[in-house]
Amino acid sequence: MTDYIAQNKAAWEYNAYEFWLKEAGTPQERAAEILRNPIGALKRYAAYFDSYEGTRVANICGSCGKKAVPLAVLGADVTVFDISEENRRYALELALAAGVRIDYEVGNVLEIDRGRFAGIFDVVFMEGGVLHYFHDIDAFMRLMHVLLRPGGTMICSDFHPFTKIADLLETGMPVTGYFSTDVFEGEMAHARFFEKDIREKMPKCSYRKYTLSEIVNSVIRNGFTLKRFDEYPSWANGKVPGEFTVVALADGISFPQADISAHQD
Repeated sequence: MTDYIAQNKAAWEYNAYEFWLKEAGTPQERAAEILRNPIGALKRYAAYFDSYEGTRVANICGSCGKKAVPLAVLGADVTVFDISEENRRYALELALAAGVRIDYEVGNVLEIDRGRFAGIFDVVFMEGGVLHYFHDIDAFMRLMHVLLRPGGTMICSDFHPFTKIADLLETGMPVTGYFSTDVFEGEMAHARFFEKDIREKMPKCSYRKYTLSEIVNSVIRNGFTLKRFDEYPSWANGKVPGEFTVVALADGISFPQADISAHQD
């Protein structure tokens, strides 16, 4: 396993189950909320799904199942891919409490078994800040393309690249220059919810944040046709961007990155 992935796994398995109990409530409490309004539990992401019943969804870095379970309630066939056993524990308890089934694969997302999962999904879906956990965005996007059937849809929602230069979401994550390609260590986004003594013991994550052009060009370069791009305001300050969503179809042929270095000043 790549060293930085192992580092991130250690971070995401430190008190994660306790965090979800504190933040989301018990699985039974959260399931009751989902069952009352599964569309509402999906929030704005519901607008990006054409259908649910029988739709095969790969929920990438699906964490505690907060989106996988409402998708399953609505009839989707959901497989979560995530690095944390702690997240898996909460997600499966949540699914059980909601009376639905989800599959949950724990491991390095970049090492998903292509023999089992290549070309079988109608949708790959991720949200809540995923891309910065992967240091090679092209490797990540190539895998998303591999997982999808021809014509399948990728729904990629993530933190807006402007959060590179300002903590627009007030997560406490370090900021860098917008065009920085540095890999750096920082706290997990939910570390701020813990008491100081626990927070100081929590392992750090290894991050690589991307510019908007790096993200969009990687989508295009790795076999996707871009269909939609939306920006959303920060939940902390509605005057600045906080998140974005890319919708793209896996109906293209990937091609290598063009060498533009000779044309740069």
